[in-house]
Amino acid sequence: MKKYSRIFGYLRKHTGKLVLYFGSTILATLFGVISIGLLIPFFGLLFDTGLGNTADAVKTNVLGAFIDNSLKDIIQNHGPKGALTAICIFIIAATLLKNVFIYLSNRISVPVRSAIVTELRGDLYDKLLRLPIGYFTEKKKGDIISRMTNDIGEIETSVVGTLDGMIKDPLTVLGYLIFLVLISPQLSLFLLILLPVTGLIIGRVSRKLKRQSQDAAIKLGEGLSILDETLGGLRVIKAFLAEKVLSKRFHSVNSELFKVRKKMGARRDLASPLTELLGVIVLSTILYFGGQLVLSGQGLQGKELMAYIASFALIINPAKNISTAFFNIQRGAAALSRVEEILKTPVTVDDSPNAQVLDSFTDKIEFRDITFYYDDNLILDNINLTIAKGKTIALVGSSGAGKSTLADLVPRFHDVTSGELLIDGINIKNYTLHSLRSQMSIVTQEPILFNDTIANNIKLGKENATDEEIIAAAKVANAHNFISQKENGYDSNIGDRGNKLSGGEKQRLTIARAVAKNPPILILDEATSSLDTESERLVQDAINNMMQNRTSIVIAHRLSTIRHADEIIVLQKGKIVERGTHDQLITQNGFYKKLVDMQEVK
Repeated sequence: MKKYSRIFGYLRKHTGKLVLYFGSTILATLFGVISIGLLIPFFGLLFDTGLGNTADAVKTNVLGAFIDNSLKDIIQNHGPKGALTAICIFIIAATLLKNVFIYLSNRISVPVRSAIVTELRGDLYDKLLRLPIGYFTEKKKGDIISRMTNDIGEIETSVVGTLDGMIKDPLTVLGYLIFLVLISPQLSLFLLILLPVTGLIIGRVSRKLKRQSQDAAIKLGEGLSILDETLGGLRVIKAFLAEKVLSKRFHSVNSELFKVRKKMGARRDLASPLTELLGVIVLSTILYFGGQLVLSGQGLQGKELMAYIASFALIINPAKNISTAFFNIQRGAAALSRVEEILKTPVTVDDSPNAQVLDSFTDKIEFRDITFYYDDNLILDNINLTIAKGKTIALVGSSGAGKSTLADLVPRFHDVTSGELLIDGINIKNYTLHSLRSQMSIVTQEPILFNDTIANNIKLGKENATDEEIIAAAKVANAHNFISQKENGYDSNIGDRGNKLSGGEKQRLTIARAVAKNPPILILDEATSSLDTESERLVQDAINNMMQNRTSIVIAHRLSTIRHADEIIVLQKGKIVERGTHDQLITQNGFYKKLVDMQEVK
């Protein structure tokens, strides 16, 4: 049960409701037993002769005191017909109360089950937000989406949805078993032997469900990954006539998913008929040995055997529910383990104990002997660099030189392997992540926008931004004119990932978003590399406006955009190989000069 500890943890938050649920379930079981127990005096009245014999017959070891004080007096005063009427009234009343408490237990359990799934889904999403960026480079997006959707849904139906079956039905079975033992201990001995045997058989059949469910979840994740790649790359797929390649890949995964789910369904569907068959076998055994006890007069009367059989018949459905719930929980255990894998992933970049707040950036950013490894691969090697407030530092170098990684260390998207990164003389690990990142804005090479209005995208980093601040930021980013021409202006929806906008418009919106946040530190990751010449000019003008009076770290692809930087850092294989202004580096006639010559920068 340890693997379900997280579910039990959520249940603890609803202890009060669970107490009411248990109480209602126990009372429902009690009144169910009473309604069946009243069949013994009922059968006694029908098949026994004589008033005295009837009075003796209604004494049972379950309802003894109640029968002695109530039904016996009714029989003596009103005769068997009056007692028959009273018994029928009592059976109706007991059945009514039983169903009232079943209804109450359901009214309590349904919101609790929904709350558990809601909290689990929320915790999973929050954990995804907290995990470092490096985690997502190793995982397929489709697999993560599968865990958030399919696996959570599986947990909802297979684990949380069967909580009733693992609480209410066992209590019901236990209540009736106690009643059966009280009627006939000898006959109940067979149950105590046969029921564990049937449980063992069901357990062996369901054992493979967990592994099959894991296989199905993996295949679904692969299918979702292919779908995500297809939707994101339709132009390339069509241009290279790759429809058949992608279709073959998807249908292969889809076919494997079908085979696994077919096996799961066959094994799961075996639960109910198998339980019913085993139940009939047990019932036939009871009929045989119970009949022998009655015929031999060994402490069991016919009326008690009839009530015993009726009670056992009421156990079969709850027992089937338990076996089905057991099958489902085995299936859901695989989904829960996949979700737990994310929830238990350590957050390697987090606030340290007693972390302080970075209220403002006043002096400098300093890299001291920085080394960074990723999966045992050396990315940055002994980096020493100081960026004074208000200065612009450009990072250049060939692809894979470590430029983006170096910039990503400043907002702590990754933590250094060795060395120190300081802001205003204090290691950034000693600042809270929120206060550290509040001092920065980032403009990435690929514009990242959200399916919302233009205004909401601009004020993403400053939720309380006024309309005037939003418009001012858009003007700095050279975006106000094209926004004003939209039918709904700043309230226009830009579509999924901003697909209703051109590349230049998207990038200017990301710049407006960075300006609206109004931070002292800017990180620009090749913000113009994917734009056409006209869009590049507009975006570069916007960047120049934004960089005024700010500390900027610029990752440059087109060297013409950084020739006026205060210092240019040339990286090669994770090391700083050259540094200086544009003119100084040209004079050195080194690696930077070669890059400039290749791009024909004048």
